[in-house]
Amino acid sequence: MEPGLTNLFEFAGIVSRFGARAVADLFRRPFEGGQIVRQIAEAGWNSLPLVVASGFALGAVMTLHTRSTLVTFGAASLIPTVQALAFFVEIGPLVTGLLVAGRVGSGIGAVLANMRATEQIDGIESLSIDSFKFLVVPGILACVVVLPLLTLFMDFSGLLGGFLSEHAASRISFHLYIVRAFSDFGWSNFIPPTMKTAVFGFVIGTVSSYFGFTTNKGAQGVGQAATNSVVVSSLLIILTDVILIKGIFFVFPEGAL
Repeated sequence: MEPGLTNLFEFAGIVSRFGARAVADLFRRPFEGGQIVRQIAEAGWNSLPLVVASGFALGAVMTLHTRSTLVTFGAASLIPTVQALAFFVEIGPLVTGLLVAGRVGSGIGAVLANMRATEQIDGIESLSIDSFKFLVVPGILACVVVLPLLTLFMDFSGLLGGFLSEHAASRISFHLYIVRAFSDFGWSNFIPPTMKTAVFGFVIGTVSSYFGFTTNKGAQGVGQAATNSVVVSSLLIILTDVILIKGIFFVFPEGAL
């Protein structure tokens, strides 16, 4: 086996074991409720403006691009439907995952790496506190919880951006736009794609925490941990998305576009 491929599988095994340890520690006392709530609030609330603004802009731009094509084929009435399906099924979940990987993932990696470099983690452990459970587990759980919620904000802000863009062109009413948007919409188009972002959150939290918590390069490792967190998390999100899409289409074939 090639050395590069061997290193890849070795890395995958180490990170998987890191994530499995976090899942096991989640159900072990103490539960660190205050730390978990703080991480959820920080990751979700601070990411909300970026997610909403991005969704609104993507919705408006997507409508501008698709309108001319659909009008050419006499399918202007399908613009709201295409917008809703595209956002709820794929654009919303994937873009939200990538945005959170860039914002929250880099923050987790940098903070933990900085704590390792300044020996704060050693100080926590000297107080007989499990640093892994206190620092890593809440961060991973926060990512798992906030990703589906942020995805909903991304989806509906994209729908709003699409409506305003279409309203400016055709003066369609909001009620008619919503009726057309969800006319061919089912729960299989909504629940599985939204819930798969919880897996994205686990990937982001686990990878980012791993790079930050295990760094041993001092101050130099802070920037490297942040960069690695974003790059590896983004790549794994895209790969995971492909796998999950195939699984969703297998279980919910009626949800396929």
